[in-house]
Amino acid sequence: MSSSQIIILNGTSSAGKSTLAKALRASITDPFCYYASDQLADAGFRANKHFVHSDERARFFDGFHRSIAAFAEAGNNLLVEHIVEEAAWWTQLQAILAPYDVFWVGVHAPLAEIERREKERGNRQIGEARYHLKTHHYCRYDLEVDTTLPLETVITNILDGWRCRPALRER
Repeated sequence: MSSSQIIILNGTSSAGKSTLAKALRASITDPFCYYASDQLADAGFRANKHFVHSDERARFFDGFHRSIAAFAEAGNNLLVEHIVEEAAWWTQLQAILAPYDVFWVGVHAPLAEIERREKERGNRQIGEARYHLKTHHYCRYDLEVDTTLPLETVITNILDGWRCRPALRER
């Protein structure tokens, strides 16, 4: 088993994953690299829309998932922000990340709050957060958090859960 550790924050759009990731990274005592598919998309990594093939999205996320393992294999601890949109992605991630110490955190907020955040942000397609709720149907978590609680409480809960986890677990 690799000595790299991975914390994955999974939840819908507008659930508070980015805010949580930044606060968690500042609070954790070990060095963790922050990694999210949005970083790649925001940097213009994805294919030019004029040349996009019908399977471009699937290829992008296949590569993103494999890159998590590649960074871990290189010895990096990772704090990953993700929306596991498909059950097949969950299955793929379980296989790819099997050699690593992975701590899955389900990031939740009530639907009304998620939809309020979605509208307030103004840069989200309305209904996207509701659509992504399906991620919680097929993902299994080591810990689940509610981001409507005070941020300090949520961070403490995650760090306590992560520090008390068994080093090796069967999933």
